[in-house]
Amino acid sequence: MTDWEWDETLFAGATPYYQRGRLPYAPGLVPRLAEVLAADGTGRLLDVGCGPGTVTLPLAPLFREAVGVDPDTGMIAEATRRAATAGLAARTRWPRLRAEHLPAGLGTFDVAVFAQSFHWTDRERVARTVHGMLRPGGALVHLADLKTERRTTAGLPYPAVPYAGIAALVRRYLGPVRRAGRSLLPQGTPGGEAAVLSGAGFAGPERHVVPGGQALVRTTDDVVAWTFSMSFSAPHLFGPDRASFEADLRRLLGGASPADRFAERVPSTEVFVWRRPRRARSRTGGTG
Repeated sequence: MTDWEWDETLFAGATPYYQRGRLPYAPGLVPRLAEVLAADGTGRLLDVGCGPGTVTLPLAPLFREAVGVDPDTGMIAEATRRAATAGLAARTRWPRLRAEHLPAGLGTFDVAVFAQSFHWTDRERVARTVHGMLRPGGALVHLADLKTERRTTAGLPYPAVPYAGIAALVRRYLGPVRRAGRSLLPQGTPGGEAAVLSGAGFAGPERHVVPGGQALVRTTDDVVAWTFSMSFSAPHLFGPDRASFEADLRRLLGGASPADRFAERVPSTEVFVWRRPRRARSRTGGTG
């Protein structure tokens, strides 16, 4: 990903599809985080790359204030709207800014969350900055779907979502190399978060897995929304062929399930909790 540079089109046009299309996190995530973080309605939460508030809003009641930051204007507008609808406007803030522009005068936090967003940032720079924004003993929480599980569709009442067919259709329209904003990601997004976060001064991690597996019924419109919510198939990437792509996508889905229903299982959620040490490390790697 060394040649890739963020640009503002990364999720351009994806906001209307994001909340409907994305698969949910495991339903036990909020109570597990409340326990792990000893969150009691006090303290401050920072959600970096918050999107439309997918994680910020469920976690907001655990904190005195929740601040979600995202560079996409549409995502921030949708997060603000959803916070008002949920009665959480008074305890949430939604600055529009890139992670690289932190700390941006936002102050000190008890918890910072990256929900499948850390890989889109200048990771070394952002990790150091967020480390400095956390109080001693504060936590950086990295969330992602559990990549190692195999989610079987056995016993589900409808056909599986034809993800392989969708991927092939996207490649037919956009080419064989993954798209991301105005650039390409031939190697995909980077891994190795542990080395980056350790290098920034964090201790840990504590690993937790929140089990998924619950049956989830999806309509054709839901799957279309999932497709357009992804960075590699965001609406703007198709240009004048967008309507043609969507028509082909709907034909593909109609052939896979004439009943307009699909079934899959909710992914398990993998949680890594990194702590800012209460005392600074010495030059030899201990605490001083």
